[in-house]
Amino acid sequence: MNSRHFDLLIFDWDGTLMDSTGAIAESIQMACADLGMRVPHREEAKQIIGLGLAEALQTLLPELTPDEYPGLVERYRHHFLGQDHTLPLFDGVANNIAALHADDYWLAVATGKSRNGLERAFDQSGLREFFHVSRCADEGYSKPHPGMVLELMDYCGVEAERTLMIGDTSHDLQMALNAGIASVGVAYGAHSVASLQVCQPLYIAEDFPGLMTWLNNYA
Repeated sequence: MNSRHFDLLIFDWDGTLMDSTGAIAESIQMACADLGMRVPHREEAKQIIGLGLAEALQTLLPELTPDEYPGLVERYRHHFLGQDHTLPLFDGVANNIAALHADDYWLAVATGKSRNGLERAFDQSGLREFFHVSRCADEGYSKPHPGMVLELMDYCGVEAERTLMIGDTSHDLQMALNAGIASVGVAYGAHSVASLQVCQPLYIAEDFPGLMTWLNNYA
């Protein structure tokens, strides 16, 4: 008998596997400063992490006109791409993702990153070989729409009750709710524990080793 509760584990990337939330928030702030726009507070900028870039900026700065967003996107990418090759994985991620792969879980990524951004992150982190499939915000609907999760389940042939979403933002966990799957939150990323709890995760891990302990015991 299969004693596992889940067959497919879907991971968010930024703030869940990679320690990048600070760099994302700072890049948003610097992009706004470059163009003489209102510079959001760091915590304000962190709240939109996980959304697709266009949706994130529109949510954060709704006062801008449509013509102003492309320039802001360009300046954000300028600042973020200047440092994304230096961003580390959280402690324990590399070994434990490899171990989950060896244990025959289906592993997937659902991210607000662009496809080009995720491909760079896969190459720089060395994790590409362990993930069976991934979906990015520029390939369809942005979080919290369930589209990415539904496509990943369909690709892997795994039912909703056997699928688990793992992420650091309410956008991740709300996407899981919208897709009818369970979720686990992590408290070391962009959003507060209180905002994660609203989305009814099975558990909220304080750090990546704590997440792995939970997965090993309950997933």
